[in-house]
Amino acid sequence: MNELIKGIAVPFTGTALGAACVFLMKDKLCEATQRVLAGFAAGVMTAASVWSLLIPAIEQSRSSMGAFAFIPAAAGMAAGVVFLLIIDALMPQDKERYSKNTMLILAVTLHNIPEGMAVGAVYAGLIYGDGGITGAAAFALALGIAIQNFPEGAIISLPLKAEGKSKRAAFAAGVLSGAAEPLGAVLTVAAASLMIPAMPYLLSFAAGAMLYVVVQELIPEMTDAKRPYIGALSFTAGFCAMMILDVVC
Repeated sequence: MNELIKGIAVPFTGTALGAACVFLMKDKLCEATQRVLAGFAAGVMTAASVWSLLIPAIEQSRSSMGAFAFIPAAAGMAAGVVFLLIIDALMPQDKERYSKNTMLILAVTLHNIPEGMAVGAVYAGLIYGDGGITGAAAFALALGIAIQNFPEGAIISLPLKAEGKSKRAAFAAGVLSGAAEPLGAVLTVAAASLMIPAMPYLLSFAAGAMLYVVVQELIPEMTDAKRPYIGALSFTAGFCAMMILDVVC
């Protein structure tokens, strides 16, 4: 239980620390820093989707499905991607009725849900499953998401301060944008305890949702036409760090 609490708290802390930049910075995160963080987080989340979510999902299905053990992983992953597509489709399209900051807060909050589900799914797999998920690997996933959440917290609080909000109000908004993440994690763990046979689908669903975030949001953020090596190197570093943790721990 202590590991679960830690795993849920770490990503939320990443958001809070990012939001706290409003007390230290006058403008915004350095563009190069944002690209490095996005690339590293993308690498971590990609590796985690494979080693912490998809491979355990396949292993848990192997005893009952044999050579067709890939089916729950493929189906769950596709469902995760479709889920994020639906969320994006439900975003308000009439942007003239909403301020840019309101849209940003809504987008970050909604996309924190599947990230919370990913943390919940991997910890549920650690608690209930038998797919070889380790506590260190689960924590590494939570840490990778926390790294990604740091700039998200900052891009919420800093523009609000520039818009005239007080530092405390801007910080609170940044922190609250991450509240959906621990909620999603807790609900996923609770649901997993009631439907353990569906664990492979749950793990791969979280993998699909995370990979959607990587492709749709993080890769564009880490891309720099002038210095393409920044995103490539930071992605490689994140991927290798997560891969090593998953294999060794």
